[in-house]
Amino acid sequence: MNFRNLRVRLFQPSPAPNVSMQVAWAILRVVAGVVMIHNGTNKLDDIESFAEAYVAFIGLPFPIFLSYVAAYTELIGAPLVAFGFLTRPAAFGLFGTMCVAMYHHVLVAGFSLPYLELSALYAAVFLFFTLNGAGLYSFDAPIANALDKTALSDREKTIMGLERAYESSETKSAERVTR
Repeated sequence: MNFRNLRVRLFQPSPAPNVSMQVAWAILRVVAGVVMIHNGTNKLDDIESFAEAYVAFIGLPFPIFLSYVAAYTELIGAPLVAFGFLTRPAAFGLFGTMCVAMYHHVLVAGFSLPYLELSALYAAVFLFFTLNGAGLYSFDAPIANALDKTALSDREKTIMGLERAYESSETKSAERVTR
């Protein structure tokens, strides 16, 4: 796989060419991203306590450094997911932080559902976006289309409204040339 294909694949959403699915996909992305932001701010409020209670507790090295990595992954990655920009790498980072959170919960309380449920739901959502991308109603989709005009099908472009916008701009350009 060459670098150009990798760039397109990074932004290209998985195909689900129906409007209601894409709207639901966008709502899930925005809600998950927005509600995740506070986790990063909470970590930064008292980074030393978080590092000791969570990171050092599970035996990871450099607890302060890794606590900052987790906090900034959540502070930067969550809005990226919400906006649908660089969604796959941002969601992958957030998926990683949720996997560490689930590991911590298992060490503290075993496989107790009340402790695991929120981090497991977040992990599942971020794994979904890591594998499928942001969907058609995102910043990633037009970027993928700009990088490679064949990255999105005609049906996907129609759902996004790109075909009509492109056709109308070409019509206006043609009208200017004929005048």
